[in-house]
Amino acid sequence: MSPPSLRDTVLRAAVDHIAEHGPDGLSFRQVAAAAGVSHQAPYHHFSDRRGIFRAIALEGFTMFAAALRAAEQRTDIDQSTALLQGYVDFAVEHKGHFRVMFRFDLTHIDEDSTLAAVADDSFGVLVDHVQRELGDSAPLDDIRDRVAAMWSIAHGMATLLIDGTLEHKVGPVTDRQALVRAIAAHSGLAGPRSAHP
Repeated sequence: MSPPSLRDTVLRAAVDHIAEHGPDGLSFRQVAAAAGVSHQAPYHHFSDRRGIFRAIALEGFTMFAAALRAAEQRTDIDQSTALLQGYVDFAVEHKGHFRVMFRFDLTHIDEDSTLAAVADDSFGVLVDHVQRELGDSAPLDDIRDRVAAMWSIAHGMATLLIDGTLEHKVGPVTDRQALVRAIAAHSGLAGPRSAHP
């Protein structure tokens, strides 16, 4: 197996730093030191912080879409709960990516059609699921409301978990998946929804 490229080494160091400290204070010097390379090395592949954040978000959304699609294949729980669980699991297991992906001020995704397309792909997994669940004749407002509910619950739970706020307020989470299932049930998102006639 060939050793990682300089670009990959720098990117991994940046992701690890962000997972631990957040993205706002990230500097090329910190990344270079963590990667064990010269302070100029990151500039060979990333012209500035925005370039690193873009690369992290691009990689993150690509993995995120794959994780959500894999979650949909589960047969031990209903698909809505599986998607919520896939969302939360991804955030917890890829904190460095997750802390950047939804920060438009860091990624400038609205100015980057390639990044926007990859982000839309992951969001499309959720939209497609809801459309299948509610049926072809479901009103657009119902689809939009259900997508917004699932996204808000998953993202809120993920953020509270990776920031430590949830455990600080409600106590240790010893079984994250059981918590997700319980929240899905309490929110009414668990289990199949009846399609519109």
